[in-house]
Amino acid sequence: MSSLADQFHSAALDEHLASTFEARGLRAARVGDDDREGTHRWQDAVARGFLDGEPTEVQYAESFARNGYRRKVGVYDDGGVQADVPVATFASWGTELTLPGGSAIPMCAVSAVTVAPTHRRRGILSTLMRGELRTAVSLGFPIAGLTVSESGIYGRFGFAPAVTATSWEISTRRTGWIGPVAPGRIDYVTREQGRDAATALYERVRLDTPGEIAMPGGHWDRTFGTRPDVEKADKLRVVQYRSPSGEVEGVAIYSISEDDDDWAASTATVSRVVAGTDAAYAGLWRFLLSLDLVGTVRASELSVDEPLWWMIDNKRAARITSRDHHYLRVLDVPATLAARSYDVDDVIALEVSDPLEIAGGTFILSAGETPGVDVVDEPPLGVPVVRLGVAELSAILLGGVSPVTLARAGRIETDDPHRAARVFAATTTPRLSFWY
Repeated sequence: MSSLADQFHSAALDEHLASTFEARGLRAARVGDDDREGTHRWQDAVARGFLDGEPTEVQYAESFARNGYRRKVGVYDDGGVQADVPVATFASWGTELTLPGGSAIPMCAVSAVTVAPTHRRRGILSTLMRGELRTAVSLGFPIAGLTVSESGIYGRFGFAPAVTATSWEISTRRTGWIGPVAPGRIDYVTREQGRDAATALYERVRLDTPGEIAMPGGHWDRTFGTRPDVEKADKLRVVQYRSPSGEVEGVAIYSISEDDDDWAASTATVSRVVAGTDAAYAGLWRFLLSLDLVGTVRASELSVDEPLWWMIDNKRAARITSRDHHYLRVLDVPATLAARSYDVDDVIALEVSDPLEIAGGTFILSAGETPGVDVVDEPPLGVPVVRLGVAELSAILLGGVSPVTLARAGRIETDDPHRAARVFAATTTPRLSFWY
């Protein structure tokens, strides 16, 4: 864990956050990494918030063992019947976010945000989010991110959908393969072998795609069923792609659901494809679309610009749905904008408003090979001005949406949206290949 992530993990709660809850008869506290019972009760609240059943002893043990990297905050009502179970939860940790150009910046990742139905509409979420973001800002995080179950919640805090994910359902009987025929070979491997290969491959390729973050602790084991609390792990099958020289360049994991009415029409659900080369990508997908006794292949968390679209001959055999997925929230405008690359040399002014008064101001972005950002009182004459909220700035950061689109939607104001669009354009479509 980096020094910044360590500092954030152990930082004291924001004083205003703590005093606000105290004034409301509630108590906010961090759940210690060595507090087993406190962690279990915190997990009870998270399970309740996400409509899960009561955790089992195995789930308690795995969560306690694997989630020490998370900064866990609970809000407690000491007057309640179950006073040791928090009425609200909030988890966060330090990670890295890939930006256009292959650079990565520190990011405060947010997860496990819940408020009990008995304590809704009391400003609990707002107080938690504002306080924890203030802590992240004070330590120097330039951006925050999260994946959401409910998309209408986080806009008021300055978050915006920066990465869209697609879910695919492909009728394999209605389409054929027209993509490259990869020269390597496909082999079945154990879940443990697949996990190890995927871990190494992902670390090698995540800087190639804007929107990806470092994999959180325990996630690979959950994906590959190599931890005791994963249900139906025995259903998972893992294959790897090896190049002609013997290098492992790709891994795929899937499961099969049989069709009792037509055994030749089973469904394969692809949990993950991690490909380090174009050949591995083609080889793995060709294999998955030609599985025996499978009539439908499903996959999710794919890109909106997936190469697979151009590898099947009947596009209408694929039903594709899109969903907002990775939400970002800029905390430090100069640090964030200066960290990404730009394919054009230009200068624009950004007048940014921020509902939380964290990242607002007027900034001059000098885009190019060595970008720079200056804070000014007024934009200079002759420089085009873009007026936007921090949510809109967060949305265009990775190139996932064009400023032209947001201008037409009334979300930004500028006399030259096309110029702003050229500045923020990215040659690689952003993607986040998992939930966190």
